[in-house]
Amino acid sequence: MILDQLRRRRGRALALAAGILVAATSFTLLTATVSTSRATTVGTVKKNARSAYDVLVRPPDSQTDVERRNGLVAPNFLSGTFGGITMAQYRRIGDMAGVDVAAPVANIGYLMVSSTVTVDVSRFLDSGASRQILRISPTLTSGLGTYRTSDEYVYLTRSPLTSAGTPEDLFQSDTLEEGTVDRSTQRYLLKGKYDVCYYFNWDKTEQTEFNLNLPMKPNMIAEDLRDRSPFDPDLSSRMNCQSGRDKATVDVPVSYPVLLSAIDPVAENRLVGLGDTITSGRMLTERDKPWKVSSAKSVHGQHDSYIPALLSDSPLTTGTLDATVQRLDVGDPDGLPSKLGNPTADSFVRGLHGTSVGRTRVDLSKGYRKALTEDSFDTGEYWTVGPVTYRRTSDGDLAAQPQPPQKRGLWITNVNQQPFAGVPEENHQGIQYRKVTSHAATDCIGLGTCDGVDSGRLPNPFVRLVGRYDTGRLAGFSALSDTPLETYQAPQVTGADDATRAKLHGEPLRPDRNLGGYVSPPPTMLTTMDSITALTRSRRVPGLQDTAPVSAIRIRVAGVTGVDTASRARVNAVAGEIRAAYPRLQVDVTVGSSPAPRTVALSGSARVTERWVAKGVALRILRAVDTKSAVLFVLVLVVCALFIGQSALASVRSRRTEIGTLRCLGWSGGEVLRLVLGELAVIGLAAGTAGAVLAYVLGRLLGQPEAGAKSLLVLPVALLLAMAAGLVPAWLATRLGPMDAVRPAVTAARRAHPVRSVAGLAVLNLLRVRGRTLLGAAGLALGVAAFTVLLALTLAFRGQVAGSLLGNAVVAQARGADYLSVALSLLLGAAGAIDVLVISQRERAADLAVLRATGWTNRELARLTLCEGIGLALLGGLSGAVAGLAGVLVLGRGVLHGHLLTVTGAALLATLAATALVAAALTVPIRALSRIAPAHLLAAD
Repeated sequence: MILDQLRRRRGRALALAAGILVAATSFTLLTATVSTSRATTVGTVKKNARSAYDVLVRPPDSQTDVERRNGLVAPNFLSGTFGGITMAQYRRIGDMAGVDVAAPVANIGYLMVSSTVTVDVSRFLDSGASRQILRISPTLTSGLGTYRTSDEYVYLTRSPLTSAGTPEDLFQSDTLEEGTVDRSTQRYLLKGKYDVCYYFNWDKTEQTEFNLNLPMKPNMIAEDLRDRSPFDPDLSSRMNCQSGRDKATVDVPVSYPVLLSAIDPVAENRLVGLGDTITSGRMLTERDKPWKVSSAKSVHGQHDSYIPALLSDSPLTTGTLDATVQRLDVGDPDGLPSKLGNPTADSFVRGLHGTSVGRTRVDLSKGYRKALTEDSFDTGEYWTVGPVTYRRTSDGDLAAQPQPPQKRGLWITNVNQQPFAGVPEENHQGIQYRKVTSHAATDCIGLGTCDGVDSGRLPNPFVRLVGRYDTGRLAGFSALSDTPLETYQAPQVTGADDATRAKLHGEPLRPDRNLGGYVSPPPTMLTTMDSITALTRSRRVPGLQDTAPVSAIRIRVAGVTGVDTASRARVNAVAGEIRAAYPRLQVDVTVGSSPAPRTVALSGSARVTERWVAKGVALRILRAVDTKSAVLFVLVLVVCALFIGQSALASVRSRRTEIGTLRCLGWSGGEVLRLVLGELAVIGLAAGTAGAVLAYVLGRLLGQPEAGAKSLLVLPVALLLAMAAGLVPAWLATRLGPMDAVRPAVTAARRAHPVRSVAGLAVLNLLRVRGRTLLGAAGLALGVAAFTVLLALTLAFRGQVAGSLLGNAVVAQARGADYLSVALSLLLGAAGAIDVLVISQRERAADLAVLRATGWTNRELARLTLCEGIGLALLGGLSGAVAGLAGVLVLGRGVLHGHLLTVTGAALLATLAATALVAAALTVPIRALSRIAPAHLLAAD
């Protein structure tokens, strides 16, 4: 009976089979594609979720408003933090359950290391001159700034320069030269020679000796510079005195800030593998502690104390010197030794006219390696800096707040109130973004104890280098989940617009030597935690570092492999325990974080992009992709089931007369139920078999890695969908009685309604079969609702995860499965609506024949059918748009934030697209209907 019915109604059976085939195949492929897309996203997240540490602990009040409001960690948070966590807090945190590694960083301060950059000026020499002077006028370019520096000089003589000293060993010089003796300068001769460099380099005061009317002779007593500003460029102006013919160099004085920080060597090695970066010497160990030498070995007094340290091979600061070279008109060369060897040397040289002979350039970092000797690092003065403060701009970006210029008192030595030599030009000419604080040492260097004003304090220690390290050898972590490692690398800052990139010459903005600058250099020198006290307690004025020296603690939690549930629980447990023990400390969970570029406006119309760190990005991505996948799965399932249900119901409706006749012949409701479900089962099996083959082919074409396994699911899915969707139509078939064989399918109107237009008749026809109209509209409504929900989720998904490097990577990997699902939903919904309209046409064949017989033209009948289709489509589309927006609001009020107009407009466009699709598809049944004569339609009825 079932097979016979299927043969007799081949068209309807094939149509129903095609619907099941499309629905089952699409459902299987789409769910597989969604699963694959989710797996790809989850795989990307898991691969990039782990960074150097899982929890970051910072001092109280160290989190800025920008960090707090946006869930961020500033890229240069460490550079502005000098203490705030006690050693007892650090030890207790390190002993907490679940903590694998607790690596502290205690920033001590910036030491200033003096050196020189050698500039070769040989090509600018006058080869015929016996004595000559070249003036070098350098300009420093560093980051976004250009700074004028002091003029430097080179004096080249063909006469030999010799060494000699005073009989009482109060003065020693290597720049003595014979020259024409002038009576006014005869007093300054030393063993018959003039010191041609002393007065210019070491005494420019032209003061008299012992209040006599006699200028001072060269001596060991330093020039008194208390009335000079440390920012005076002349303090760094030097003359290089050399003997030779064609070779001359200028040693330009430069200073480098070196940030000294204390670490736990064992923890640091476990956390980032610091021991693998050693290039010379050895790694710090837990046995390295401060030590003192006996008076016999002391070179500074009775007792010298030392601290061990590692030094970076790179200065981690940048700058370029561009210099104009002038050849000075010196007059009579024979008179130069006399003019340079007396107290008026400075005014004489600066008054000379010069002729430009060329330009030269040198990298500022070349002088750093010269300074890497043990005696280069003086801890008598060090400086700390504060954090950068930000404000929000009108366009939502950040703007760094400038600070007042540095005061000259920051660069005055504690011992004799002399200006600090060689203050980097950026500190007084550059824009300040950080508050700089000086920390002067006690005045008891070389003594075992301090008394007087420094009573109870310690003498400042000296640095003994045990090894060098190269930060470039650090083991890398994923760039998508990189957390700040300011102990070893400067923040990545690049130009945000063409103008800024042009100022930077296409290079990143790197740290300069300005302590108050925007990008601070990371630690260049590392010592041990045991050395902290020797440094902080040697300051004349006690500070926070005395009691709470630790600046940050980076924690790796045991058993964490990513952002899975167990790993998150372990991290949250450790973070919770720290917060419970120390509520005032700032605790940031950094596992699953990702760099999030932010645009920052700097002074001078410069805009830069730097990598802040967004916390919890991985978890937000996983939650968002789970929500979107679940919604997609449900939408595809419901749309496919509704389409098959519509097709099955249409099949039952088209067989009302047949089923009614069977009931007249004595068929029971159960037999009718088995008949309908049996037909659906056979059709489902046939469609599933064909769909399995089709799914395999399409899976391969779409790049599904598991197309073979997924295609086998089409058969059971088709059968289940056919049976599940056919239950309601089959049950309705059992409710048909014997009289339904002769009762018309369309219920007559209870009272007459005047119809004045084709559109009005179309509306009336839709109202006469409300159930069927609603069923046809439901498919379209669901398709449009699915589109609306999916678009809102996609925009929200991008909004939740975009902006970070990991989120951007996930968004870039998004596949077309989402939009394919929506397109299929709209197509299936439109197909269901068209099927309903076609069945309605067939059931109203007699009505249409009467209209034709009373004079209606084919055009008018076509307009009637088209109006019914448009009305049905608009009803379904608009209902779906409203339902979709309501569904989005149910999912979360924040999903539509900023996207309401976009989502609403897209929902209306989807409604118009569905309407156009239905209207276009109706041309086929309209043309078929126009070819049937009224007599045939009435005869069939």
